[in-house]
Amino acid sequence: MATFLLPDLGEGLTEAEVVRWLVAEGDTVAVDQSVVEVETAKSVVEVPSPYAGRVETLHARPGATVQVGKPLISIAAVQREPASVAAAAKEAYREEERAGSGNVLIGYGTTGATTTGRTRRPRANVRPAAPAFPAPAVRKVPLVVSPLVRNLARANGVDLRTLQGTGEGGVITRADVERATVTTAVAASVPGERRIPLSGFRRSVSAALSRSRAEIPEATVWVDVDATKLWQLRESVPAGPGLIAYVARFVVAALREYPVFNARLDTGRQEIVELDRVDLGIAVQGARGLVVPAVMDAGAMTTARLDQEIRAVTARAREGRSTAEELSAGTFTLNNYGAFRVDGSAAIINHPQVAILGLGRIIDRPWVVDGQLCVRKIAQMSFVFDHRVCDGGTAAGFMRSVADAIEEPASVIARL
Repeated sequence: MATFLLPDLGEGLTEAEVVRWLVAEGDTVAVDQSVVEVETAKSVVEVPSPYAGRVETLHARPGATVQVGKPLISIAAVQREPASVAAAAKEAYREEERAGSGNVLIGYGTTGATTTGRTRRPRANVRPAAPAFPAPAVRKVPLVVSPLVRNLARANGVDLRTLQGTGEGGVITRADVERATVTTAVAASVPGERRIPLSGFRRSVSAALSRSRAEIPEATVWVDVDATKLWQLRESVPAGPGLIAYVARFVVAALREYPVFNARLDTGRQEIVELDRVDLGIAVQGARGLVVPAVMDAGAMTTARLDQEIRAVTARAREGRSTAEELSAGTFTLNNYGAFRVDGSAAIINHPQVAILGLGRIIDRPWVVDGQLCVRKIAQMSFVFDHRVCDGGTAAGFMRSVADAIEEPASVIARL
């Protein structure tokens, strides 16, 4: 009998949640065959078996969280992966991780194929449907002496097999049934209550957002922007860059003017570390939740190239295919919450970044131009920044730089 422990999946991950088993107890598995699909704080991974043989025990149910190094599956092994192969497989995990290919954290097993989601065709030697986890071991014949206790349990809908008797020798007593009855009644008295455990991804997000709120003394400024001319520019070139690409280009230009916002704060050395390259994070609502993949070296791109890269990065994020490098490289974040038809948001800074810019929906509003009331395309823009790196005047200057470019795009683009 060989027990396979949950391996270190890299990037400092210490646990994973079982999504579904790809084998069932009694199945025969081969070396390097994927046996379980788990969800880490970063993505969904299929874990291959280092053993060949018959599956004896699945140590966790779907939805359960398993710590790295804890039992995952036990196999009556007829063949074990040689130590040299095991070492090579582990190094393969690390090499792919360092390369940022996404195969380890995003893809499946140690192959180089990519995927577009969790759904996959079943393997030939794997049962077509995800196998049901075996029911928990319970006492088949409950220790009940009194027929009155049995009748009381039946009348109150209490399953005697689920009770642990407190009587002598484990005998189930009337008091045991009454306690179970009260517990059931209390649970039933909460109408519509449903508890949903946080997934590994949501726990990771929760930890990051909590850290941001706890460590960063943030401040928010906002402004209404007349985006009419930018809207007209976009409409005049139907096949040209999208609105967000233009805004991204203006943000990159403003970060060159105000590099303090493309930075990190080294609290240990009490230093602001300004970064040479702009890796522009784009907030995306994907299938697993909100992620912020980065457009790498956005500062070196034209508006047209930015448009292509933003679309590509966004598509990968929505399909759950962002690489680990993309998800961790951002130096500044742009959040288009207008896509959700809302006007404003006091966003949370994506730690360890020091600022985030948000753009609301663009809608027709009454606006005064040259003393005349007219209808214009207006959007609200909000800017959240770490007050430790600068004061409000610097933040306002950055925001006006972006806002002025949106309001007079032609003159700004000519200078870029």
